[in-house]
Amino acid sequence: MAPTTETLTAERILEATEEVLRRHGPAKATVVDVARALGVSHGSVYRHFRTKAALREAVTKRWLDRTSGELSGIVATEGDPEARLRDWLGALFAAKRRKAGDDPELFATYMVLTGETGTAVGEHITDLTAQLARIIEAGVESGCFAGTTDAEKTARAVFDATGRFHDPRYAREWEEPGIEADFAAVLDLVVRGLRP
Repeated sequence: MAPTTETLTAERILEATEEVLRRHGPAKATVVDVARALGVSHGSVYRHFRTKAALREAVTKRWLDRTSGELSGIVATEGDPEARLRDWLGALFAAKRRKAGDDPELFATYMVLTGETGTAVGEHITDLTAQLARIIEAGVESGCFAGTTDAEKTARAVFDATGRFHDPRYAREWEEPGIEADFAAVLDLVVRGLRP
């Protein structure tokens, strides 16, 4: 094992873990493989992540946070809430399609990891629905959307109604002919349902 000259950080470990997962898959990737890729001992990795499960949870959270980060910029913008809602849902669909299509091996790996993680997926969904709720609240305040007593409940309903276009279980459908038209039809229906 060649000594490393860079400081070992959690971020470097997560980057290396992603590469190891891409190369070996979740069933065969080990902490020793990650350490070897970094040129350090596996004990050095364990100083940052106490268990293999903690490392896998962190790499999954990092992967999911990339999508949340992309979408948060849309939430923060000013302007027409209906347009922001359309943009946000479109960006979510595009981000998920990109992940599935650009790196199918890693996407398949993350499908396994998200199934075994403790809290990362639930926290991700909570963050996404909170983002949606902020857009819906802005729409209610502006009169663009009908008044609601519970924006979070409405946001969850919108999230669930559009699940075919962001839930990884539907990834095989995302490249089928007509999927964009299907998405547009569902999006129009959702937006009409929110209008006063």
